[in-house]
Amino acid sequence: MPRRAKIAIIGGGNVGASCALWAASKELGDVVVVDIPEVEDKTKGKMLDLAQCAPIERFDARIVGTANYAEIAGADVVVITAGVPRKPGMSRDDLVAVNVKIVRSVSEQIRKHAPGAVVIVVSNPLDAMVYTAWKVTGFPTQRIVGQAGCLDVARYRTFIAMELGVSVEDISALLLGGHGDDMVPLPRYTSVHGIPVSQLLSQDRINACVERAKLGGGEIVKLMGTSAYYAPASGVIQMVEAVVKDKKRILPCAAYCDREYGVGGYFVGVPCVLGAAGVEKVVEIELDPAERTLFDASVSHVKELVSVVRMMTHDLA
Repeated sequence: MPRRAKIAIIGGGNVGASCALWAASKELGDVVVVDIPEVEDKTKGKMLDLAQCAPIERFDARIVGTANYAEIAGADVVVITAGVPRKPGMSRDDLVAVNVKIVRSVSEQIRKHAPGAVVIVVSNPLDAMVYTAWKVTGFPTQRIVGQAGCLDVARYRTFIAMELGVSVEDISALLLGGHGDDMVPLPRYTSVHGIPVSQLLSQDRINACVERAKLGGGEIVKLMGTSAYYAPASGVIQMVEAVVKDKKRILPCAAYCDREYGVGGYFVGVPCVLGAAGVEKVVEIELDPAERTLFDASVSHVKELVSVVRMMTHDLA
């Protein structure tokens, strides 16, 4: 009988719990959610509640909530959602001082208990947190990846579909760069069932969708008072599924690029082939001069964030 995949999720808050829900309901594997001892009972309760959905929703999975990192042993994928969420008026960058300490502590536990896992980072500021997890775990770069592009593209596709009044399933899109307000959507690579979006929408309306996607996280923070969680979790599980099922999906992820795109050794959002080994290939696409300028500016911001992390944690440099 084939072994079930094991998915560990670090952080049992809104994003982590939503990840557990998506993973279990899609029967991607057994799920363990780890949080701090102060909320262990709450985490156990959430996961017991989720387990009791199984007879109704018809899924089989072992679901555990715990504060014991030993429970993640043998995980195929570890998702890091731990960290402080954004509040109104905060940028993702404001979180770096707090979350780098949290991600560092979590990564030490992953290195100890799940040394063979593919690690997917969700904590913000995303690109700097992926770098932190890489340095602390010491894992090969292909087994460290950030969830950003899947969420950002989903937002962009949603807004294009709303504008056109068509199914989101027929929208195909791509974006590059850092996760944040300087991400780089690519209308030139956006189509509706193969039809270039430029044939269906004016440039002004396309630009409006692009801008809304770039600011999509902030829009939700203003409305809810905290960060989004359903869509970020859905983006994570799209990546988890690609890994545990070895699907070789081409997905936009925060992946390590050295010579690729001339980045020079940083994790930035690019199209990747995602499979059982993690990031199995970075896909390089042609950029026109305007796109290149935006991408380089986005990468510069990633480098600034990483430099802050390096100053805070000299031994990670």
